[in-house]
Amino acid sequence: MEFLNEWFWFFLFLPLAALSGWVIGRRGGQRHGDNQVSRLSSTYFRGLNYLLNEQPDKAIELFLHIAELDKETFETQVALGHLFRRRGEVDRAIRLHQGLVQRNDLSDQQKVQALLALGEDYMKSGLLDRAETVFSDLAQIDQRAPQALKHLIGIYQAERDWAKAIDNASRFEEVTGEPMGKMIAQFECELAERYRTANDIAAARAALARAYQADAGCVRAGIIEGRIESDAGHHDAAIRAYERAARHDPDYLPEVLPSLLANYELAGDLSGARAFLSEMCEHYRGIAPVLALTKLVEGQDGIAAARAYLARQLKDRPSVRGEAALIDLTLAEGTQAEATLQDLKHITDQLLVRNPSYRCTRCGFGARTHHWQCPSCKEWGTVKPLLNYAVV
Repeated sequence: MEFLNEWFWFFLFLPLAALSGWVIGRRGGQRHGDNQVSRLSSTYFRGLNYLLNEQPDKAIELFLHIAELDKETFETQVALGHLFRRRGEVDRAIRLHQGLVQRNDLSDQQKVQALLALGEDYMKSGLLDRAETVFSDLAQIDQRAPQALKHLIGIYQAERDWAKAIDNASRFEEVTGEPMGKMIAQFECELAERYRTANDIAAARAALARAYQADAGCVRAGIIEGRIESDAGHHDAAIRAYERAARHDPDYLPEVLPSLLANYELAGDLSGARAFLSEMCEHYRGIAPVLALTKLVEGQDGIAAARAYLARQLKDRPSVRGEAALIDLTLAEGTQAEATLQDLKHITDQLLVRNPSYRCTRCGFGARTHHWQCPSCKEWGTVKPLLNYAVV
């Protein structure tokens, strides 16, 4: 795959290099031009032969020679720098692109392209401070350079500088028209968590208000709001926040339920909890609300009623976790098939241990714990609890 990627860059700049030789020939006279084109053509085909024989290192040297024959060919130089970076020769890419940036004969568009390439070199080498300087200068010079703003957002995420990440995401939205509300809301939630940890509740609430303004359906903001209200002893307000979050995106219901049910219990509103869980059972195909409601039925109506309810639900949504809960209830009733049920319980528990509890809806990354930013693809808000109703 790496070799195929290299071919893409080779075929991008080879015609440009050949064309540049032709232009030089025209500038220098017909006879000189014919000789120049002939040399370039010969080098071109030698390089192509190296590519066909899977000798990219030798091909690079020849194409460097082509670039030396026509130092003014901007596209050739940029393409070579990209190729060096892709091959891990970042120092060579930096030197090449630094030379381009220092040229005085570039157009504004070429200057922007060279600066972008140099900033990407710095990012690849881990020199985030230099990359930040380049992209910041570029964003100031040319407001039409959204790629610089995009890189700055990535840098500030890595540095966890959420205020600057928000500022550049807002500017990116203004320049491109691409909605950035969901990402900005996540950045505001990061600030809210930071303020909440520092016990600056007023600042945390302000950050949550901005998160809702950026993304009215932000589930994470609702969860943080619920925690703040719960910590303050405002259990009714916490319930409203958690319920709103669950209704915005029922896929996050398993993440919300433990705290929501704890606040229902503290508020002494178990009937409200049963009503909400019944509602969620209709809108969410996972097993989480069914199991929660089963526990409430068991506590209020007894084991037999809970077992009967769960057995009915599992006919429509078979689940390993549901099966494990049904086994527990059956064992509690003291049936004659106790040994068999114990074996089934053991197998079920093993299956549950092996399976991830969360998966990224964008790249498929599986995890045992929840992450607001996917560790694999770095997308925000895509790691969600699994439905856990399919039979393994």
